[in-house]
Amino acid sequence: EVRGAQENNSGPVPEKKRMMPVRLADIDWSGCAAVYGRPYRDRVIHLLALRDYKEPELLARLQRDGVRPKDKDSLGKILQQVANLNARDNSFSLKEHLFQTLQTDWPGYSKIDRENLRLILSRKSAPSQNLTSSSQATSPGPSERDAPVRR
Repeated sequence: EVRGAQENNSGPVPEKKRMMPVRLADIDWSGCAAVYGRPYRDRVIHLLALRDYKEPELLARLQRDGVRPKDKDSLGKILQQVANLNARDNSFSLKEHLFQTLQTDWPGYSKIDRENLRLILSRKSAPSQNLTSSSQATSPGPSERDAPVRR
């Protein structure tokens, strides 16, 4: 009877899930390690530069690269400093003045992220240049601004 049970186990065991094999050599660890070594605040800023995040998804994204124990409870405080809350969908967006401090070669950015950031930065710099030049040329004087509107 014992031999019969052993013979049944000698065949291949059916797998419940088939996973794609990943060789550790194929994973680019340099980005993860380089980002993990950076200040937590900078990591938050560079993620928010690419898109708006809700707090749980931002936390999950940060944890994927690793979070130091000392940084675990500081996300709320950092978000108050660097982000604006959109009350409609409870998402956070990067404060405008912080776009000037971004590193386009941030190690956590993929090639696509870098291209997207360049596009975002060019859009942000172009309107401000146009507004400055057009507002100076067409800005009404004090008497025109304060005059009542006639219909």
